[in-house]
This record gives sequence, C-alpha cells and structure tokens, in this order.
Amino acid sequence: MVVGMLPIAMATGTAAEWKNGLAWVIIGGLLSSLILTVFLVPMVYYLVDTAKEKISKRN
Repeated sequence: MVVGMLPIAMATGTAAEWKNGLAWVIIGGLLSSLILTVFLVPMVYYLVDTAKEKISKRN
C-alpha cells in the first residue's frame, strides 16, 4: 500500500496539491501502525511479562 501511494505522493499536475498531502498522511499512518504493531506491542508485552515473572519469584 505504501509503495502504491508513492506515485500519488510524488505527483505533480492538476489538483496534485491536495492529493499529495492526503497520500503522505496515509503513508505516515500505515508506517506508524506497522511500527506499533510489529515492534512496540511485542516489546511492551515482553517487559510486562518479565516484570510479572520477577514479582512472582519474590513471593
């Protein structure tokens, strides 16, 4: 999807001003959601699970 939006984001011509902005917003949203899903959520899960194990070992 990101690669498909690049021609619209880089376009010049009639009405390209508002299409470019919309394409960049879509690309940014897709990339940020990818980063959150692939990297941040598993990292948070790992940190919470590790903290939970440390707390359970104390008891």
